Order: sequence, then structure tokens, then C-alpha cells
Amino acid sequence: MSTFMPKAKDITRKWYILDAAGKPVGRLAAEAAVLLRGKHKPEFVPHLDCGDHVIVVNAGKAVFTGSKLDQKYYRHHTGYTGHLKEVRYRTLMAEHPEKAIELAVKGMIPSTVIGRAALDRLRVYKGTEHEHAAQKPEVWAL
Repeated sequence: MSTFMPKAKDITRKWYILDAAGKPVGRLAAEAAVLLRGKHKPEFVPHLDCGDHVIVVNAGKAVFTGSKLDQKYYRHHTGYTGHLKEVRYRTLMAEHPEKAIELAVKGMIPSTVIGRAALDRLRVYKGTEHEHAAQKPEVWAL
């Protein structure tokens, strides 16, 4: 008996919609990361990009549990001396909730070539409207 190894040409990619309204950001990001990597498929292999496309809607209605909105920061450095920029997640969720979801998913995807390709298949929208109706996405229940 031999182990089945899928080829890149055998992989079919589906489209899924995740509704973030009222869901904790971490749990939503974990589920999106599983779909983007393809770990929900029985033919998953870690050395191939087996993942699907993920559309996250209602990013503005996602919630943080506890007091993370006031205690958690998004920090990045510009490259200049003393230019560490930081933004509270309360401000980030008010102005750019898509960025907060993308950062959460990015933290759960490996930082490799396959991980970067998976992040290219993530689309996050602040409201309910998206422009991918032609792909016939399926709703993924959390």
C-alpha cells in the first residue's frame, strides 16, 4: 500500500465566505488560516499549497475578548531611529478593521513561500458587500 501524494495540477480551489459579525478575532483568524492552508482537506500535504480562497465579511463587527482593545497594540518600525509606531487596537478597529483581521491571520500562517501565497488568497471587507459573487463562494459556518 502506498501513500497518496497529490500533484499541484490535481488541487482544486474553492471559495468560502466567513462572517466576522460578533465573532472573536482570534477564532475567526484560526479558522481562516486552516482554510487558506488547506488543512481541512483529506488530501492535505504540508509541502504543497492546497488551500482555498477565503472572503471575510463584516470585519468591522468582529470583537476582541477581554480588554484587548485597550491593552493590545499594533507596532511597526519605519526603519528610522526612534520611529517605532504603535496604534491601539481600538483605534485600528475603528479606522481599518480589515488590517486587524489580516494581521491576525498573518500571525497564524507560516512565513514561507506557501504562506505568502496563502495570504494572497485572503480578502477582507469591512461590510457585507464583496465583489466575488461570480466565483460562487460557499458560506463556511464557524
